[in-house]
Amino acid sequence: MTTSPGPPPSPGVSPPTYARQCAEIVAQAELLASRIAAADLTVPVPSCPGWNVGQLVRHLGGGQRWAEEMVRTRAKEPAPDGFFRNLAPYAHEDPTVLTPWLREGAERLADTLRAAGPEATLWTPVPGGTTAFYARRFTHETAIHRADAILALGERYTLDEAVAVDALDEWLELGSLPWHFEADPRMRELPGPGRTLHLHATDMAPEAGAEWVVDLTGDVITWRRGHEKCAVAVRGPLVELLLLVYRRRPADSRAFEILGDAGLLGFWLDRVGFG
Repeated sequence: MTTSPGPPPSPGVSPPTYARQCAEIVAQAELLASRIAAADLTVPVPSCPGWNVGQLVRHLGGGQRWAEEMVRTRAKEPAPDGFFRNLAPYAHEDPTVLTPWLREGAERLADTLRAAGPEATLWTPVPGGTTAFYARRFTHETAIHRADAILALGERYTLDEAVAVDALDEWLELGSLPWHFEADPRMRELPGPGRTLHLHATDMAPEAGAEWVVDLTGDVITWRRGHEKCAVAVRGPLVELLLLVYRRRPADSRAFEILGDAGLLGFWLDRVGFG
């Protein structure tokens, strides 16, 4: 099993290092903890139907603790994750309890990742099998779930440029894995002649390389960085594009300019389910 080939590092935006990712897990959790410390945690989260803000935070903190156990034990198979999948018991969270709990889990995960280093081998849900996967994945997991909470609370979401670019890269890498065709039959509907999509971050300089092409014309999904004529192009700010592919922002948002086959964009977004 292989991933689709990724692009070389952008000349304008350096991807976060392993050390930066470890630090970012803590930083993103701290930003979230600071925001919810005095918030109403029963506010529903539209991007995570059925959850409120407190339940969302329990899910995130539970995931971080799960990853910490995986890394610490160098697990050869996935550990059980049931306690943060059933969120019904966490419908009425107390911020004075939840915020230190969130900080503790993030710090514990970061410390364990630092101690292990990026090349320790263990089970991962995708090919590769090293701790580097968990550092990158939980950087973006924490950042995106912070977006869920911030948007639910009616505030503007921002994210560091380098983290956002790498988050989009990672989403495209994971979303292009061939085994998705087996896991979700609807993904098999994606390939077809002429089906190409272009994502263009309009708030970044051209030399930053923040343009992506998704190619559905072959037997598997591939992607690359570049400026190319495609069946549909989506232009918008970097963070908005990230929220779009994660389906946290609708394609008809005023943040985007869509050129070409808008139906293809909707068809693609409806079938790419990662995240």
